[in-house]
Amino acid sequence: MKLRFSTTLVAGLLCVGAAVSSTPALATVIEYRALLSGPAEATPNNSPGTGTAEVFFDDLAHSLRVVINYSGLLGRTTAAHIHCCTALPATGAVGVATQLPSFGGFLLGVQAGSYDQTFDLTQAASYNPTFVTNNGGSVATAEAALGAGLAARKAYLNIHTDAFPSGEIRGFLIPEPASLGLLGLGLAGLAASRRRRGSS
Repeated sequence: MKLRFSTTLVAGLLCVGAAVSSTPALATVIEYRALLSGPAEATPNNSPGTGTAEVFFDDLAHSLRVVINYSGLLGRTTAAHIHCCTALPATGAVGVATQLPSFGGFLLGVQAGSYDQTFDLTQAASYNPTFVTNNGGSVATAEAALGAGLAARKAYLNIHTDAFPSGEIRGFLIPEPASLGLLGLGLAGLAASRRRRGSS
């Protein structure tokens, strides 16, 4: 009886150990949100337009899901994208990080709408080529830069219109509180992985 219990205990501990050691391979999906408005633009404006954006960054699937809802724009949409990475968190303006001239499938010529699209971050077509060049020259380094910019609150989403070519409404993407713990775990796992590689 004792032997059977010990065998079961050892087997259980081995299963737990295997699960813990595989944790860094689990996806870390971080959710970011933004409230979009005219006063939040780099050059503030009095647009009555408003919107919300949700961005889901998945570091294992190498994907970026973008969900946008907006209404009340003064102009008609000409583009929408994510800009990254500003010098300081939640302030300033910077070039476009995601695809140009706009997110694929984003409705143009409207004053209200919704959008839901997932991008493959291993594909060059998901980025502004200049962003890739300025961040190491590969899609892998561009993905890392975008992930770091989002985590540091140095990325924003905006919607451009014919009335406001430089952007009618925008908002900085802020991690959801529930995602902050996952972000910390992901960073800790990354640091541990780097330490292991450095010692081998």
